[in-house]
Amino acid sequence: MDHPSASQQPSDEPGDRDRRLRQALEARFDPLDPTLVRLLLSLTPGERVRVMLDAQALAKGLIMGRLRRQYPDLSPVELGFKFVEEIERAKQTRPGP
Repeated sequence: MDHPSASQQPSDEPGDRDRRLRQALEARFDPLDPTLVRLLLSLTPGERVRVMLDAQALAKGLIMGRLRRQYPDLSPVELGFKFVEEIERAKQTRPGP
């Protein structure tokens, strides 16, 4: 039985592992804006939570607005169900290129 050579197997060196993790993250997420990172790091934990909640409210408002335009005849409850369906579908979608 043939065994792959050591050069064909992924290295367990810490630097190699870090590089593979960094490459996987770069493929999955947009690049960071250093100015925005510095700004967020300067916030208190409470301010960071507020920023996150504001971003969440903005995202929900954008999605709900689009759903209202797509389904003008649905009731608010039915639109809420559509919203949940969309969020659940997004959880199953791998972000990235």
